[in-house]
Amino acid sequence: MSSVAVLTQESFAEHRSGLVPQQIKVATLTSEEESDPPTYKDAFPPLPEKAACLENAQEPAGAWSNKIRPIKASVITQVFHVPLEERKYKDMNQFGEGEQAKICLEIMQRTGAHLELSLAKDQGLSIMVSGKLDAVMKARKDIVARLQTQASATVAIPKEHHRFVIGKNGEKLQDLELKTATKIQIPRPDDASNQIRITGTKEGIEKARHEVLLISAEQDKRAVERLEVEKAFHPFIAGPYNRLVSEIMQETGTRINIPPPSVSRTEIVFTGEKEQLAQAVARVKKIYEEKKKKTTTIAVEVRKSQHKYVIGPKGNSLQEILERTGVSVEIPPSDSASETVILRGEPEKLGQALTEVYAKANSFTVSSVSAPSWLHRFIIGKKGQNLAKITQQMPKVHIEFTEGEDKITLEGPTEDVSVAQEQIEAMVKDLINRMDYVEINIDHKFHRHLIGKSGANINRIKDQCKVSVRIPPDSEKSSLIRIEGDPQGVRQAKRELLELASRMENERTKDLIIEQRFHRTIIGQKGERIREIRDKFPEVIINFPDPAQKSDIVQLRGPKNEVEKCTKYMQKMVADLVENSYSISVPIFKQFHKNIIGKGGANIKKIREESNTKIDLPAENSNSETIVITGKRANCEAARSRILSIQKDLANIAEVEVSIPARLHNSLIGTKGRLIRSIMEECGGVHIHFPVEGSGSDTVVIRGPSSDVEKARKQLLHLAEEKQTKSFTVDIRAKPEYHKFLIGKGGGKIRKVRDSTGARIVFPAAEDREQDLITIIGTEAAVREAQRELEALIQSLDNVVEDCMLVDPKHHRHFVIRRGQVLREIAEEYGGVMVSFPRSGTQSDKVTLKGAKDCVEAAKKRIQEIIEDLEAQVTIECTIPQKFHRSVMGPKGSKIQQITRDYNVQIKFPDREENPGHSVEPAVHENGEDATEGREGKEAEPGSPRRCDIIIISGRKEKCEAAKEALEALVPVTIEVEVPFDLHRYIIGQKGSGIRKMMDEFEVNIHVPAPELQSDIIAITGLAANLDRAKAGLLERVKELQAEQEDRALRSFKLSVTVDPKYHPKIIGRKGAVITQIRLEHDVNIQFPDKDDGSQPQDQITITGYEKNTEAARDAILKIVGELEQMVSEDVPLDHRVHARIIGARGKAIRKIMDEFKVDIRFPQSGAPDPNCVTVTGLPENVEEAIDHILSLEEEYLADVVDSEALQLHMKPPAHEESRAPSKGFVVRDAPWTASSSEKAPDMSSSEEFPSFGAQVAPKTLPWGPKR
Repeated sequence: MSSVAVLTQESFAEHRSGLVPQQIKVATLTSEEESDPPTYKDAFPPLPEKAACLENAQEPAGAWSNKIRPIKASVITQVFHVPLEERKYKDMNQFGEGEQAKICLEIMQRTGAHLELSLAKDQGLSIMVSGKLDAVMKARKDIVARLQTQASATVAIPKEHHRFVIGKNGEKLQDLELKTATKIQIPRPDDASNQIRITGTKEGIEKARHEVLLISAEQDKRAVERLEVEKAFHPFIAGPYNRLVSEIMQETGTRINIPPPSVSRTEIVFTGEKEQLAQAVARVKKIYEEKKKKTTTIAVEVRKSQHKYVIGPKGNSLQEILERTGVSVEIPPSDSASETVILRGEPEKLGQALTEVYAKANSFTVSSVSAPSWLHRFIIGKKGQNLAKITQQMPKVHIEFTEGEDKITLEGPTEDVSVAQEQIEAMVKDLINRMDYVEINIDHKFHRHLIGKSGANINRIKDQCKVSVRIPPDSEKSSLIRIEGDPQGVRQAKRELLELASRMENERTKDLIIEQRFHRTIIGQKGERIREIRDKFPEVIINFPDPAQKSDIVQLRGPKNEVEKCTKYMQKMVADLVENSYSISVPIFKQFHKNIIGKGGANIKKIREESNTKIDLPAENSNSETIVITGKRANCEAARSRILSIQKDLANIAEVEVSIPARLHNSLIGTKGRLIRSIMEECGGVHIHFPVEGSGSDTVVIRGPSSDVEKARKQLLHLAEEKQTKSFTVDIRAKPEYHKFLIGKGGGKIRKVRDSTGARIVFPAAEDREQDLITIIGTEAAVREAQRELEALIQSLDNVVEDCMLVDPKHHRHFVIRRGQVLREIAEEYGGVMVSFPRSGTQSDKVTLKGAKDCVEAAKKRIQEIIEDLEAQVTIECTIPQKFHRSVMGPKGSKIQQITRDYNVQIKFPDREENPGHSVEPAVHENGEDATEGREGKEAEPGSPRRCDIIIISGRKEKCEAAKEALEALVPVTIEVEVPFDLHRYIIGQKGSGIRKMMDEFEVNIHVPAPELQSDIIAITGLAANLDRAKAGLLERVKELQAEQEDRALRSFKLSVTVDPKYHPKIIGRKGAVITQIRLEHDVNIQFPDKDDGSQPQDQITITGYEKNTEAARDAILKIVGELEQMVSEDVPLDHRVHARIIGARGKAIRKIMDEFKVDIRFPQSGAPDPNCVTVTGLPENVEEAIDHILSLEEEYLADVVDSEALQLHMKPPAHEESRAPSKGFVVRDAPWTASSSEKAPDMSSSEEFPSFGAQVAPKTLPWGPKR
């Protein structure tokens, strides 16, 4: 890959920011030259010669071109070329997409450089890389590795030698890869291949190959011989392109390893069979001796910079000289300062070789053009367009721009460089004449405002004035702004920038206090709302604080009046947000949430839309029952009422209002609602709703099941009475694991303390921060008594004791299975007591308990109960047909899990029978037994249940029996309901939506018979409790459908009206406006006869709908017909020249006349027999008035037409109508056919003289034989 151009980052950034590329004039023609016809070569430039094309296409980027000239600037831009043949991704149809684009993005992210890709005419890839020097170099390396094809080669060495290449712990291989800058892939030991693949640069591959072969040769058991040959004679032994050494190797079967030029070794290593090896050594020695005698050397001085041209791409030029002349050219290393090139060969060939060396050296040259550094970006052009014109014409020319230097360096073939130099010098001269720059001082604090959001302001000035504006970065704190471009544009941009700066000095800043919770709403999704505000007030800059700062201050900056207007607008917006952000919480029992949501969210969506509120429901897996409604206060209240009414309709929910003085509400609720929550939990989860603080209302609403509501009411009133008389509170602390033990089973212990003392004891909720805090509320005496009792209990729990009990080892597994779940439950329930069972494998029955004394005793008692349960455990069978198992289990097994918890039993369902339909199969004979023996038992009891229907229940006998009853209650029952067959499709609904809704609502399965059965019976399957509701719901739906059927019958009344077809268009009206109005007004369907159907009477209009409505629609139509029958039509002669003016633009004028006089005016179509005849239709008096008006318009417009025609007669005819002199046609000078009088003009129809591109052309044959 060769570097084509180096640009500065600054100049490229400016040119990317919207600068319009200037068209550069390379040469100016004199007026005399312009008048002469162009030459044939100018008009038809010749295509490049075939050989030249191939040379250009096949010449790969040389090794020399990889060494980019030293770049002085730290921030640069470089353009790289990847020729078509070296491109890794060549899919032309998806340029800019796919893997190539992904790789470029990855390189940009990894290196921090900026990449731009473009496709040259020759389908080569141009890559523009911008960034810091090290970033550009890293990106360049990645581009070579990932976008350019890498060379690869394989070397075969015996499999047993591979380990010597790898070395100890792979160190030798890593060292070799590092030294040669290649990737070496060695096949795995289990792979039979002996090929080692080497990937990298050609030079690196050669080095690595040599090293691998050397290692192999050392380990080879066959004969190895080393021959010392002077380095200078190695090229003669290898031959041009290594052909000679390959030939020797092929003929003798010996491996010959010649060190590559970059390795400073002289010995050549031979490996092979002894006899063949000796032949190979002899041949090499012979060549060496012969060349030593015959060759001589000459030393010539060639400039160091030209050495790379002598070497050529990948050393091809040296090989070419060796092949043509037999002379070896020795170039000093690149790190040496020597310029001496040594030519070694036979004396008579040295002259020819020397000529070729100088030809190669002088084929490329380096030149420079003086150009002020600020003009560089204009020479490059937008996206490198100007430069691309030169580089595409002369791809071998390398153009380099260096930041801060007033020169451009060109490097490439001598002829191309001189042409490119001329073009760039012409560009520079033209730009100096046309371009100007100015520097202005503006305080750097205003710079970001001058730039505007996303560069809006500065880009507008650049586009309008066609200039480049360079504003220094904030880090420099510089006030100097530079404007470059057209002199007039520079002056205009300077004026605008100074005006902007002066305006900013007169700006004011205002801080607006807006609560941070509204900031995101004001900004809107993806900044949509704030963008609207900024568009409304473009001169005002609005800055929101960073969310992390938790600040409410929004800063507005801009002209005073605009800031004031923007402030008022935003304050109004905030006021609306405050009004719409009122929020209330509605506690709704969890089981009713799905009914509030409705099928597919239908119910909740309807409530949201109708109340214009936002309604948030808790997550399905959350324990919360609270629904939050947000919006305007009145709307929130309406939404809450609707949600509560749904709950009330669905369940036996009682609602009681209790009057408690508002001043006591806060103390009843308690800290963070702890006190009121304890009452709600104690009373079965009722909902207690207090009025909004500050409302002055004393009404507290209690909602829930009737018995629980009454219990909560009593507790609330008792607590309020206590609060009014005397209230005293004490907090005590106890470890959270003791709480369950203090509360006791079913709240027994704490209720005993509460009853004996009269105090209320509140334990912390799960979300409370202080989980060890217990609050006691009541009279002082009661609180003190309860405190003493609780502290005594806590103290006893703190006294840790250790005790033992005996448990039969056969029961140990029950306690420790499922990661000790039973033990964890005991620890949680009994104050964190630790229970230790002996390790599995030991036959010990001793179990250790450690914890508070009371907890240990209670835990021992519980373990004893579990053991008794295990010993008393029985197993019973419950037969339920397998087809019902899924519905008995419930979603995710929820129903079964509930039964196992309620009855403390284990339930095991049988495995599913895969093919129940094929249960009877021929018996299989095994071990010589008769298959009929095993089947006798089964056939003996034909009524016995199948194994797949039997559910096993394990536990205490009474619990198992209860669980069996609960399971049997879950078996679905089927009932049949008679529904007329013709209603079935309406019950199913569109795509089954109707029947699905009923099934979800009643939690049953409804089976409608297939249409071909013509059956009236619909089967409903489900739990017995749900069947009655489902049946009632279905019958209710049948009633609705029957009512709809009756209504449809009434709506299908038809009435026909006879109306002359000529009136039909008038009844329909313009775009159907009249007939649509009648249809909507009378709720009917009106059908006009089909014009194409000859069988239909054309005067019959059919009206369908309710009888009363059809009659009203008929009267409306007849009324229109009556009016139409009174109308008359008159033809008016109107000069066709004024028709267009009377009609007006898009018929606007004629429509106005028709509306004004209530008539219809028809103009003749083009090609009509009488082009002046206009028809006016309407009531007689209206027609007369309209005709008078049209005729007066005609008179007025006709006068204008006559004047215009008279004027046309005296006007000069247009240029294209003048008599033209005979055209000379297209004339060119120096055409091939004018060179000799004997040659004639080319034959345009001849495929030989004008061939198609890429087509094979047969030589033109003449009747008298080929042309001599």
